[in-house]
Amino acid sequence: MLNLILSCAASFFLGSFPSGWVIGKWVKGIDIRQHGSGNVGATNVFRVVGKSWGGLVLLLDALKGLISVTIIASFFLQEHSSFSSPLWRLVTGFAAIAGHNWTPFLAFKGGKGVATSLGVALGLFPKAACSALASWAVVLAVSGYVSLASIAAAISFPAWMFFFYRQTAGSAILIGLSTLLGLLILYTHRTNLVRLLTGKEHRIWKK
Repeated sequence: MLNLILSCAASFFLGSFPSGWVIGKWVKGIDIRQHGSGNVGATNVFRVVGKSWGGLVLLLDALKGLISVTIIASFFLQEHSSFSSPLWRLVTGFAAIAGHNWTPFLAFKGGKGVATSLGVALGLFPKAACSALASWAVVLAVSGYVSLASIAAAISFPAWMFFFYRQTAGSAILIGLSTLLGLLILYTHRTNLVRLLTGKEHRIWKK
């Protein structure tokens, strides 16, 4: 149990690194929280700082999740633990997402967890992750709303998990946790949902 706590603590610390805030300060000398949507995620950096910088933040945030479930979880994983390896890694991944969403470096106000969740999913369940990413891309291409695309991906992810991994040992728990992951993304996008419903949400590009 101590190793699991240490694994989660290390992942939380890695996840809490505020990539978007650092890029905003480094590139333009601004606090990204005071510009655009006020969020420190890749989408706001894309709009305010630049496309390439937004892409870099997306990559860095995804790597936080990927490194947590591969390198950090492997380092602390106990061979004879009562936790299965996928479950151990998924719990560690949740810690990284929590660190990103509620980073202590920014008064516990971070991003929305989409990129970091993608990194976690790619490291553990690549087929479901790539399918959810494809859903994200289709919705974004059709609508132009990053938030709507993220919500669609979050909703579709548990379904893809069931489709690809229902025969995996402990699949019920893993699918249940993937549903919780999707609900977490819906929660962090609750203000976006309101803006979508009221027609006030901004597209990533103008139609």
